Amino acid sequence: MVKDGAVEALKKCFSSRMEFGTAGLRAAMGPGVSCMNDLTIIQTTQGFCRYLEQSFGNLKERGVVIGYDARAHPPSGGSSKRFARLAAAVFISQGVPVHLFSEITPTPFVPFTVSHLGLCAGIMVTASHNPKQDNGYKVYWENGAQIVSPHDAGISKAIEENLEPWPESWNTEEALKTPLLKDPYQDITTQYFQAIQRHCHHREINKNSQVKIVHTSVHGVGHTFVQSAFEAFDLHPPYPVEEQKDPDPEFPTVKYPNPEEGKGVLTLSFALAEREGASVVLANDPDADRLAIAEKQESGQWRVFSGNELGALLGWWLFHCWREQNSDAAAVKSIYMLASTVSSKILRAIALKEGFHFEETLTGFKWMGNRAKDLLDQGKSVLFAFEEAIDRFGRYCN
Repeated sequence: MVKDGAVEALKKCFSSRMEFGTAGLRAAMGPGVSCMNDLTIIQTTQGFCRYLEQSFGNLKERGVVIGYDARAHPPSGGSSKRFARLAAAVFISQGVPVHLFSEITPTPFVPFTVSHLGLCAGIMVTASHNPKQDNGYKVYWENGAQIVSPHDAGISKAIEENLEPWPESWNTEEALKTPLLKDPYQDITTQYFQAIQRHCHHREINKNSQVKIVHTSVHGVGHTFVQSAFEAFDLHPPYPVEEQKDPDPEFPTVKYPNPEEGKGVLTLSFALAEREGASVVLANDPDADRLAIAEKQESGQWRVFSGNELGALLGWWLFHCWREQNSDAAAVKSIYMLASTVSSKILRAIALKEGFHFEETLTGFKWMGNRAKDLLDQGKSVLFAFEEAIDRFGRYCN
């Protein structure tokens, strides 16, 4: 940049530090304090580590989990895997056990691991559906939900107080050899797909279903895990879009790797569906925590459902399945569904008719996740939560 006289680019990279918020960090990979790079990852993790030490007296017994997607940026040398290893090295240098996934994972595996293993926190290195040059750093609290205020301010303050890299923070090679480092990949993969089977209500219908489904992971991490989820429910495996099946940080077939782009992202999926005679298309974003669905209409046209439409359909279906299995009329009083304030209120209308509870939260799945955990701790059952963006869902269990 200096050689090229790129003064404005230098200013952009070094003039202001990334702000840590409830969504963690998200920025382009590159040099400077405004970008995602080795130094800013170390600084962020040092601050987070200190904040966790202040918050949990047993951090060194419980530990944290770290996952990552397949993003990489060769010009800067940054990648999700490298950032995850640097974050692990920081925690290990302070004697904190780290459950570091050895392979790319979908984002939902990280909060699941936090809850399943009773950890203090989790980190997912991903920029979700952002452009290819971006990366991010999502943080989960001990309840398995993304952080909310005042944790964001506390972590941000701790980052500012710990900007100088600690001596061992760069030492990923030694960190990978320590007994403080564990790989949860195999165990969590097994446990996750066992856990979701409690939501399989019509296994025989699934086995005999003739519905053909196409799935695209849009060059992200979702392919293997979606195939496993279908197997767990005894559904015939979906047809994968070969051109988009494998992780590729260049996202070569799409302008933006975001299912919210609708038909532009689904062009290859529709073509495969036409060849195979499939009537349903599923699309995940690159870290597999969003879902878009399209269905072929009788006219031959494809309809891409909005997030509100999917929330209504899935919420109704989950309550229908719950009611089939619960004959006690009074039990409905302990059932809850949630949606954020920007989302459709159709679940409220269903709740008024059926007798269960509906609650509205602030915008963002972090609010629904935290509220759902509060309700579960009170002995309630949270069947479903959603936000209108295509589309993020939650299914919670006691």
